[in-house]
Amino acid sequence: MKQIRLIIVLSCLLSFTHAQKKIIDKVVAVVGNNAILLSDIENQYIQTPNKEKYENIDLKCSILEELIYQNFLIHQAEIDSITISDKEVESEMDRRLRYFINQIGSEKKLEEYFNKSMLDIKADLRKSLRKQMLAERMQDKIIGKIKVTPSDVRNYFKSLPEDSIPIIEEQLEYQQIVIYPTMSEQNKLEAREKIESIRNRILKGENFATLAVLYSEDPGSALKGGELGFFSRNDMVPEFSAAAFRLNEGEVSPVVETDFGYHIIQLIERRGEQINARHILITIKSSFEEQIKAQKRLEEIYQKIISDSISFSRAAKLFSMDKNTAFNDGLAVNPYTQSTRIEKEMIDPATLRQLEKLQPGQVSKVFEFIDEKGKKGYKIVRLKARYPEHKANLKDDYHYLQQLTQEHMKQQAIKRWVAQKSKTTYFTIDDDFKQCEFSLLK
Repeated sequence: MKQIRLIIVLSCLLSFTHAQKKIIDKVVAVVGNNAILLSDIENQYIQTPNKEKYENIDLKCSILEELIYQNFLIHQAEIDSITISDKEVESEMDRRLRYFINQIGSEKKLEEYFNKSMLDIKADLRKSLRKQMLAERMQDKIIGKIKVTPSDVRNYFKSLPEDSIPIIEEQLEYQQIVIYPTMSEQNKLEAREKIESIRNRILKGENFATLAVLYSEDPGSALKGGELGFFSRNDMVPEFSAAAFRLNEGEVSPVVETDFGYHIIQLIERRGEQINARHILITIKSSFEEQIKAQKRLEEIYQKIISDSISFSRAAKLFSMDKNTAFNDGLAVNPYTQSTRIEKEMIDPATLRQLEKLQPGQVSKVFEFIDEKGKKGYKIVRLKARYPEHKANLKDDYHYLQQLTQEHMKQQAIKRWVAQKSKTTYFTIDDDFKQCEFSLLK
């Protein structure tokens, strides 16, 4: 059901692209005062990618069940006087459109894909999005406060049939010590002077987008003329957002310093709580001499560790410049589960290459890496443990099983809620769909 819901969320935007397909329409279900049409199901079925994944279920039945559930939520939300403001709808609509524009390449390409103007696309999306947001808010009332205890996790795990216990892919547990080259005042001055020079050229009339292509050191936006697409205040680091949101359309900001380097920003368009802007980034580069110093510093730490003069954990606390791991014995953490066991695909390539060479307890030599901010640094890693692919168990995979337990408890709460509401809400299904084996509507 979770996969089907994701499809329907995406189809909220995509389904009306197939409105031209001729479907002999009829009402297939009614929940309260809300009717579900055959075309609602068919359009979402058409949009579903990789239909072969659902060969063991009737995909159209699953889509119908999710639509019925959403309409139960909407019906109850109306009874409970839950509302979604116009501002909330516009903000969410802009966020989703921004995502699709970024995926497809440009606003013009999105219009060509849908064969509609942005104005018409928004009009089509606005009503269905309000309903979806209303359903989500009602669902949060039902399951938002569900908490999981250790006994819940144990009981859920014990209830799983042997062939239903999930397989956990290989995971690595490792410590790291990171040293960055010092950025001298001269390094900062050179970067500052370069971006000030670019800003002056723009103020004298040169094209911002052209100079972004030529000089910006942000690989994600440079080739697009520095354009970032629509974003809200919380999508960017505070210093960047504060400067960008103060601008008027077409205005160019003063130089802004962030952890990424120096920026200049030009506001393109403002839409409610989101703006579209372009920027030019000049990073602060360390000198060759400072890079050599950083490598040598880490090499000295490495020699102390392998000669048993200091433990890796102690060295991480004393010397590592990675704020996220230094005070945790240098242990890297999965940001999603907060577990120290990390799947390979979540580890940066340079670090993974070194870990693959190690046996548990071994320490790598010094190597260069690029962090998530594009900053060059040097690192040594110690492989603490390697966990081969295995069936989940309570000892090794508690955090993962805790998430599964919470999802299971939410599903059970939803089932109970639907069962209760189906007794007090007008609800019918067309004969053509009465053979469906629903999981929620039992």
